[in-house]
Amino acid sequence: MKKSATSIRSFLLQRTFIFSVLGFLVLVSVTHYAFTKSIEKNASVMAERIAKQTFNSMYLVMSQGWNRHQLEQFMKQMEKDNKDSDLSVSIFRGDLVTERFGEMESPALSDTHRQVLESGQSQLVSTDDSISYYYALNAKEVCTHCHTNVTDGDTLGMIEVTQELDKSLLNANKELILTLILVSPLPLLLAFLATRQITSRIDNSIEQLADSIDSIESISDLSRLEEGRDRLAFRELQDIFSQVKNLSSKLNDIAVDKELLEFEIRLLEKFVITSEVVRDWREYVNFLIVDINKVMNVYTMFSIFKVDNEVFDLEVFWLQPPSDRTRQSMEQAIMKRLAQDGSPFELIDINIRHNMVNEHAEPMDLDDDAIELQCKSLLVETPKIGGIVGIGVHSDTIQDTTKLLVLESILSTLLNVVGSVRAIYKYTKDLEYYATRDPLTNLYNQRMFWELLDYELDRADRHDYKVALLLLDLDNFKSINDGYGHSWGDKLLADFSEALQNALGKDAIIARYGGDEFVIVLPESDVAHAAQVAETILLTSRNHSLYYDSNTFLKLTGSLGMGIYPDHAKNKKDLFMFVDNLMYRAKNSGKDQIALPNENELVDIFKEMSDKTVLVTQAIERKELIPAFQPIVCSNTGEIHAVEVLSRIKLSGDRLMSASEFIEIAESIGKVHQLDYIVMDKAFEQVKITGYEGKIFINLSPRSIIISDFIPTIKRLAESHAINPESVVFEITERDTVKNISVLESFVMSLKDKGFKLAIDDFGSGFSSFHYLKHLPIDYVKIEGEFIANMANDARDMAFVNSISHLSQELNVETVAEFVESEEVLELVEKAGITYAQGYHLGKPNPDLEGILKTTEVFVR
Repeated sequence: MKKSATSIRSFLLQRTFIFSVLGFLVLVSVTHYAFTKSIEKNASVMAERIAKQTFNSMYLVMSQGWNRHQLEQFMKQMEKDNKDSDLSVSIFRGDLVTERFGEMESPALSDTHRQVLESGQSQLVSTDDSISYYYALNAKEVCTHCHTNVTDGDTLGMIEVTQELDKSLLNANKELILTLILVSPLPLLLAFLATRQITSRIDNSIEQLADSIDSIESISDLSRLEEGRDRLAFRELQDIFSQVKNLSSKLNDIAVDKELLEFEIRLLEKFVITSEVVRDWREYVNFLIVDINKVMNVYTMFSIFKVDNEVFDLEVFWLQPPSDRTRQSMEQAIMKRLAQDGSPFELIDINIRHNMVNEHAEPMDLDDDAIELQCKSLLVETPKIGGIVGIGVHSDTIQDTTKLLVLESILSTLLNVVGSVRAIYKYTKDLEYYATRDPLTNLYNQRMFWELLDYELDRADRHDYKVALLLLDLDNFKSINDGYGHSWGDKLLADFSEALQNALGKDAIIARYGGDEFVIVLPESDVAHAAQVAETILLTSRNHSLYYDSNTFLKLTGSLGMGIYPDHAKNKKDLFMFVDNLMYRAKNSGKDQIALPNENELVDIFKEMSDKTVLVTQAIERKELIPAFQPIVCSNTGEIHAVEVLSRIKLSGDRLMSASEFIEIAESIGKVHQLDYIVMDKAFEQVKITGYEGKIFINLSPRSIIISDFIPTIKRLAESHAINPESVVFEITERDTVKNISVLESFVMSLKDKGFKLAIDDFGSGFSSFHYLKHLPIDYVKIEGEFIANMANDARDMAFVNSISHLSQELNVETVAEFVESEEVLELVEKAGITYAQGYHLGKPNPDLEGILKTTEVFVR
């Protein structure tokens, strides 16, 4: 059990009583001892005196000529006088006197008597109840006149004086004890009074100390403890108080108010990054300032972001509108802080933006000195996430070390949170843009084209109007890339896209479908209107040029196909195939022209479309599909890491039809999964023959997900050719799968259970890619080729690629860069930390796997 503490008053009273009693007993003992010794001393002195007086009396008697009888009478009278007294006197004759004068009646001799008589030395003998003094009578010269038989110094006899002390001591002790008993209450009373006075002063001092401590409600109140020190009555308590004050000073440096901790917890709860936070990060910071001001006064918060080389954004957030003078002073104070020696912000361009939390509040006017002294900032040497390089506040809290500690903690957290929010905000904006736009031309991308076309066709059905679709393919554009380089080809495409958009206006939906292909959707448009727009497109391409040098302008022409819904097709895929056929007719007719849907030629066009369908059907049924292999190499060494399997149909004259020309047909007739089986079977066979041991990337068609026997079939194919499932990587895209993500997740988990690996193809082309990365066990990310191809010329594409690379590294996912068409791009890919690369610069698709393995060796770095 825990022992309970006693009070100082009780302790003092207990100890005072105990020590008073002990003191009294000691006093009695000492007094008794001293008194006894005093009596004994007095008794010994008296005995010696009586012995000498007796001798003197005897000498006087004998000197007067007293006879023996008179002497005996004298001695008897002396004994009689001492009979009722506690004092007795006895006289003993020595041998020499007996010899001269004869025997005399006396008590028997004791050992002490004989010793004194023999030695002639007087002795004092004390016992517990008596004192005896043995006085030796030694002869002097005068004695020899009578005692003729002695000489000077001989012992004549001895006088014994004995005093009994027991009665004296008893009476004395009674008197002493009675006296001590009578005075004993006095020390107890005095001790009680002293204790009461002491405890009273101690109580008062402790009460004052307790009041001083009780007055502490927060860490900032600790500074008031010094005020109560002088009121304490005892130096020891003042010393204790000083120690408490020293402790409070230490606590003031390390402790944090409960209110501040609760505030910090509440504030940290608001650091959860939600979609609302990302939607407007500046509004988020405004709310944070309001919450911070509930606990401490923070007038201003500022953050610095790196947006470009030597260019920074300074965002200043005000609790309420500042006066013009205050605004200028704050800008100067911040810039002064940023421009200190050795700061990365020296000699740079800073864009300043001011944000108001409460625009309608009274203008705030701050003192210049207060601004300078009350600014606290946290700067980093290199940009953090979101490009943030610094954050700071202006607050009077800077003068409070405790709150400053919390404030510094908040600043450290805000540095990362605000940076992350701004990064996600910017990244989301970019993602929203790139999910719908082609990064090179800023036109809609292929994915968005199909969604918009589907929307317009549905609207046309509901409102009973027509929709025109035009497909433009630039003529001989490959010669421009080959002759002037891809960078100039990209510039020409971007420049032409802008001119095309200006020419057609907002009524037309323009998208970049492929490398040099453009599609235009014209809502509520018939053949006549569509033909006018087609002429405008051709004129725009003919008249467009790009300055290359003083002697050269890069020019364009294009071949155009056109179709009308629902006149020429009943769905979007058939409409596109119809227009695609017309576009090829225009090319085959000499290029730089429009192929309009002629009523007389419609039968031939549909027949060509039907022939393509028959061709694809026969190729699947006869297993005439062949695999083509494109290498995927390590970006830093050039060694082959994997090959991607692509589908081809062999035509007459050793020509190969690419997958882009027949995949949609295979999907429309519901046989794309059979196509996949055939290509995988033949690809696995070549892998086994050549002894290739690297990874095999295979495109996974959306229909495969809903085919129940797809996974058992590919597992059987792998086993039949002794292919390890872990070497097979299936590529998925978001197309047609995002609508049923749960089915996709179940399918993917079944693939992973069988040992196969998974890759996201065209990563970054839409939101679904990120959804897959979050929810699916992805092994590889293949970055959208458009971003890779343009990263050397567009800082946005470079930033986007770097972001994907960093994200993949954080998630421990391998990355593959597509469309690596030059050594420059390959170097940028390696610099960005992308693991693998794929593109024509490293190897084109080829049905000869063994030849690819040998040819690609020249790229080993």
